[in-house]
Amino acid sequence: MRIATPARLTATAAAAALMASIAPAAHAAGDDTSARYSSTSSVYGCTVTTDWTNAKTAFNFFVGKGLTKKQAAGVVGNFIAESGIDPKQYQCGGGPGRGIAQWERGSRWDTDYRDNMVWYAQAASQPSAWNLTPQLNFTWFELKTYSYYGLSSLKSTTTVKDATVSFMRNFERPGVEAIDKRYDAAREVYFRFA
Repeated sequence: MRIATPARLTATAAAAALMASIAPAAHAAGDDTSARYSSTSSVYGCTVTTDWTNAKTAFNFFVGKGLTKKQAAGVVGNFIAESGIDPKQYQCGGGPGRGIAQWERGSRWDTDYRDNMVWYAQAASQPSAWNLTPQLNFTWFELKTYSYYGLSSLKSTTTVKDATVSFMRNFERPGVEAIDKRYDAAREVYFRFA
């Protein structure tokens, strides 16, 4: 099991309160997708900045693959918590995580038989394992190829929170869940791009 180092995203209370008053239906439905969150965070002495251009690209990629906007936001929120959605991100603190999903070196990043990012980039003639497009394509490859990464579970979700939790537990499988940080990021993705 991989131990992820999630990025810290904190809510701005005033903005959250303002947005809550504007979108009461979202609150009533138990899926608040209206609050605003910081783009920069500090984790274990590392500063991680969310790349919102990459976040939008990823969001559109997953919607284009057939996920709902809420499901896509849950996926991208996890990537923001993992890496700021930076395809060149090394795990803070020197851990084995690499890329947007923090695939583990010695496992899903470079050694698992026909299920690792480096192999996939080469086999699919992608420009580099360290670029966003191959990492998005590899994520989809894993979801479609291996049922234990939870595509059916993800597709059954109807809220941003449920999608965030489903992707975290089935695909990311972090040592530290930090669900609030992931959900905060996913709500921000939904707010910006849905």
